[in-house]
Amino acid sequence: MTVSHDHRSFVLVCAVVAAMLAPPGAAPARAEERAGGSRGLGTFSFTLDNDLFGGSDRYYTNGIRLAWRSPADTPPDWLAEVGRAGGLLLPPDGARRWGLAVGQSLFTPEDIARENPDPDDRPYAAWLYGAVNLSSATATSLSRLEVQLGVVGPAALGEQAQNTVHRINRGQQARGWDFQLDNEPGVNVVASRIWRFNRPLADGFQIGLMPSVVAGLGNVQTHVAGATMVRAGWGLDHDFGPPRIRPSVTGSAFVEPGHGWGGYVFAGLEARAVARDLFLDGNSFQSSRSVDKEPLVGEAAFGAALLFPGGRLSYTHVLRTEEFRDQPTPSEFGSLSLSLRF
Repeated sequence: MTVSHDHRSFVLVCAVVAAMLAPPGAAPARAEERAGGSRGLGTFSFTLDNDLFGGSDRYYTNGIRLAWRSPADTPPDWLAEVGRAGGLLLPPDGARRWGLAVGQSLFTPEDIARENPDPDDRPYAAWLYGAVNLSSATATSLSRLEVQLGVVGPAALGEQAQNTVHRINRGQQARGWDFQLDNEPGVNVVASRIWRFNRPLADGFQIGLMPSVVAGLGNVQTHVAGATMVRAGWGLDHDFGPPRIRPSVTGSAFVEPGHGWGGYVFAGLEARAVARDLFLDGNSFQSSRSVDKEPLVGEAAFGAALLFPGGRLSYTHVLRTEEFRDQPTPSEFGSLSLSLRF
């Protein structure tokens, strides 16, 4: 009996979800987390991905995401019920947070000057979405469940966003948006868990290891991923790494209460098995531009984060392997993020 790639990928998704449902061997949450952490409005984060940080203007060309995370232990009643129903996925001994986000991601072929893009190149596409997030953080783990709702196609305003910015900075206009993917509503459900193991050395300096697993299911992106990150610096207990825009494995949008200044450098690797990527596979229910995606994608990332009273500033540089069969070179882009706690 022959098993299709999509069936194998689905089995892989189920296996990773099952692994994440296993109760973690986590230590009890820190006292300040159990006490509710820092009250107030919560943490606001802005993340910008752009390939110009890597010296190009192609493929995954831009992403923006504005997120808010509540103070600890303050989910509304209806969302707290969701958390209790998913008690294995979101450990009940952790500090609960909830959050909202809006974002937009843009994808273009290599040559944006062509009015009729190369049909063997990545299609033009944009993804405009909102998300609701529920998380549970202990001293050694962060578990999250996120639902994303949005639209792909002209309604996602990718052409307007890209060419407006290019007019402002006098860049090359992207001329092939007439061939972008058609309008399609998108739904994604993403479950993830990060483990945090820090070892103190001298004068507050720490080194740490953060393995993680992610599973995403939806008509936009279905994938599983595993990653690990190594960090070194001061204040590693104040977050779970810098936030990223999915499908990359992402750290915490929130910053836990801390005192004074800190910072760390980091480097990580990620492997992702992709069953569905609408931006490469094309529209789900109608004919559109498409390319043959690579079923396995890898990422290497490195950067630094600055922790200051009330927030965090971070930069991540990313090298991503080819995502479709005829992609001539890997992708390279940077991710800049600012988080402020109020």
